[in-house]
Amino acid sequence: MSALKYVIIGVVVVVVIVAALTLLPTLHRVPMQYVGSSSGYEAFVPSGQTINYNGHTDPTGTLILSNGSTIQNAVWDGQYSSTIIQNHNQIVQLNNQFVGQTDPVNNQQYVPLQDFYVIKGQVPIQQVTINGQTYYVIEASSINPANIAGFYTYQGWVPNFVVAINTPGTYAAVLPGNSPVFTWDNLTGTVAYQTIKYEQYGLNGAGGYVLVLPTETIIPYGPFTNIIGPSLNNYTLVQQTYNLPS
Repeated sequence: MSALKYVIIGVVVVVVIVAALTLLPTLHRVPMQYVGSSSGYEAFVPSGQTINYNGHTDPTGTLILSNGSTIQNAVWDGQYSSTIIQNHNQIVQLNNQFVGQTDPVNNQQYVPLQDFYVIKGQVPIQQVTINGQTYYVIEASSINPANIAGFYTYQGWVPNFVVAINTPGTYAAVLPGNSPVFTWDNLTGTVAYQTIKYEQYGLNGAGGYVLVLPTETIIPYGPFTNIIGPSLNNYTLVQQTYNLPS
């Protein structure tokens, strides 16, 4: 009986070890590569989901390249990862508070805003497979922090924003407090005022900015104040005032 008992215990130990190994995440990496344009702008758009990677929590989302193509299942790993999570949570909280309420200036309903993070130049990414799922990890600590800045605008306009800053002739301006843009009874007027509203309610950002395209189309937005690389000062520290074309 004692010999039989020893054999059974040995089998149980082996089974436990095998079970433990199957629970460990399997990780496969390929060499780092660079995507995007060396002279353009790319943008990471967080989804609100996170992943545990390299022993810490990283935001996941979509990487929009300067030519408009996208990379899904992107992961922001390294510098600013916790700040991006914080900023996104603030946006979500404010969306929950205001979306559906009425803008008192133009009498239209507030809409969901979205945060995103622009990178000037190419983006270093590493393709990683974790338990059969492929992710594209942005190696953020390999990016010069001067080339990263955070922004927010209407969620449906983020791709338009990326296209705009990659369009020659686009510039940024600030809306004066008495700008008639705020009274426009359309999405542009709503978002213009809503960016200021979010700033007033504690968002780590400033509101009342617009991108002005060569077509004179404008995209209201706001820059974050806690991710503000000087290479993007043309869009974050703006002095020019926007006046409607005559």
